[in-house]
Amino acid sequence: MRIFISTGEVSGDLQGTLLVEALQRQAASRGVELEIVALGGEKMHQAGAKILGNTSKIGSMGLLEALPYVLPTMRVQRRALDYLRENPPDVVILIDYMGPNLSIGAYMRRHLPHVPVFYYIAPQAWAASVRVITAQTTSKVISVSDKLLAIFPEEEKYYQKHGADVTWVGHPLIDRMEEFPAREEARTELGIGGDDLCVALLPASRRQELKYLLPVIFGAAAKIQAQFPQVKFWIPLSLDVYRDAIAKSIHRYKLNATIVSGEQQKQVLAAADLALTKCGTVNLELALLKIPQVVLYRVSPLTYWVAKNILNISIPFASPPNLVAMRAIVPEFIQTAATVDNITQTAIALLTNPTLKAQMQADYQQMRTQLGEPGVCDRAATAILEYVQY
Repeated sequence: MRIFISTGEVSGDLQGTLLVEALQRQAASRGVELEIVALGGEKMHQAGAKILGNTSKIGSMGLLEALPYVLPTMRVQRRALDYLRENPPDVVILIDYMGPNLSIGAYMRRHLPHVPVFYYIAPQAWAASVRVITAQTTSKVISVSDKLLAIFPEEEKYYQKHGADVTWVGHPLIDRMEEFPAREEARTELGIGGDDLCVALLPASRRQELKYLLPVIFGAAAKIQAQFPQVKFWIPLSLDVYRDAIAKSIHRYKLNATIVSGEQQKQVLAAADLALTKCGTVNLELALLKIPQVVLYRVSPLTYWVAKNILNISIPFASPPNLVAMRAIVPEFIQTAATVDNITQTAIALLTNPTLKAQMQADYQQMRTQLGEPGVCDRAATAILEYVQY
């Protein structure tokens, strides 16, 4: 069975990897041989997918931010469409990555309508408040998909209401949590003493975030360090291409910080007393590990102004934990509110007030019930394989 998977950015590479591994497990149990070809990243390649184009480094949010990636995205898309035309797959799986994936889905509908298309981790139209844009996105997603696999209960309800064939499988990070070490084990492996403060800094998985988020996060870290000399900062590296820029910033802000990659990234997240972090998938990982966090979201001033004043875009929350719960369980600071002082004050409150920490962890536990039970990726893989074989 030939499977084509399309995804992008660092988070998409992770979700794609989990699905590739599950597809291989479920196919082996059925005696089915798989050939998986994908747009993805190094993690998916290591899991056994043949990568047509590396899209883990192609990611942005905003107008100006997207410009450098227009041509690279077009080149990868062309390569993918050429492949699909010459090697029609048995099934296509679209993961997140809305713009490029809707284009691929539309191509499949026009030229290979007999090939089933799954959308896994569909655009979060259910969480948006712009009716025209939301309606257009919803209509496009449903029109290019034979089946949607929802990761949130509200997502399933939303797409069902609009006529989609959709099944809630749960959030794939539930499965990933089994890969993380226990807190004390992680602290021992990293050499973190009982009285040491371990703060994770997660400034960027997109290049634009190095510009808009890193200075705020590192500025707050410097102030925290001045007040808590025993603090040690750990920086999980999303892409190796950012290493030099982050290392120079560590030196500039005079931080007691260490950059980590590979398996040590999981150790850092499990061991942390606090995380100062960009908005994204990692927020859910931290929530499932019960790590207090402060979340930032910033784009270029022009992008933010257009979104707010021209497109009238607004969402109730930016970070996934708050979106799942539909209430503010983690502090998030958006655009002009994302200042060094705001981040510092909130971070210090979480480090020094056990009541605040306990409340956040209790909220995490309640949110956890909305994400499903373990076996998410295997349920998704089973749904795909059974649909195709049927």
